[in-house]
Amino acid sequence: MTQFEHVVLDVDGTLVRGGDPIPGAPAAVERLREAGLDVLLFSNNPTREPASYVEHLGAMGFELTADEVLTSGVVTAEYLADSHPGAATYVLGETGLRDLLVARGRSLIDDPDAAEVVVASIDRAFTYDRLADALWALDGAAFVATDPDRTIPAGDRLVPGSGAIVAALAGAADRDPEAVLGKPSEQAAAAALDRLDAAGEDCLVVGDRLDTDLAMGERAGMGRALVCSGVATRADAEAATPPPDFVLDSVADLPDAIL
Repeated sequence: MTQFEHVVLDVDGTLVRGGDPIPGAPAAVERLREAGLDVLLFSNNPTREPASYVEHLGAMGFELTADEVLTSGVVTAEYLADSHPGAATYVLGETGLRDLLVARGRSLIDDPDAAEVVVASIDRAFTYDRLADALWALDGAAFVATDPDRTIPAGDRLVPGSGAIVAALAGAADRDPEAVLGKPSEQAAAAALDRLDAAGEDCLVVGDRLDTDLAMGERAGMGRALVCSGVATRADAEAATPPPDFVLDSVADLPDAIL
């Protein structure tokens, strides 16, 4: 039997790529459940609510509940509630993130001069004018980022992620965010363990990135499995210090590796 009681699974590049599931991924998740492991999906995509992920992934064959999904957007909302309660919030990001924050009681504004906190995230309609407004909003405001992913796997190529937008704003403002939420942050690790009601040593984190997924696992004392279906390669794993506990071609190979 496996030494693990819980599995934290990345989504993009691990369970899906672009609009398609990784072959064998839905069946692998089901095998983990059948073996008695608790499953938590944790995505650094801040633009979807957990319920939206349930619907989106359900169409690909994954059977999930909203309680089994955590995102960087949710971690960001919880961080803001603790660190900047009631602060007028300016978002450099997409409608999905804005809706998520509003649903959790944030007061969002469009006037840069009224901002008390600025949240930077992926923005696929990013323009010079949006960057300028966010720069002005940072004058006297706190600076928070949803996640550090500079690229994300999409189809056959990588595309820019939140980290690219955050880097543009940080460069213009000549200041770094006070917090970059999502994996591999301390807040992300704590949120995952809280959802699972688990200790780190009882968990295995599975992902396609060494710098986010597996770095969070190392931070939290989790076992770490790299899948080579997204960003990182076997050569990257061999060069990593410390190396992953498991290196797999795909998440479809995970049940046979750990059960």
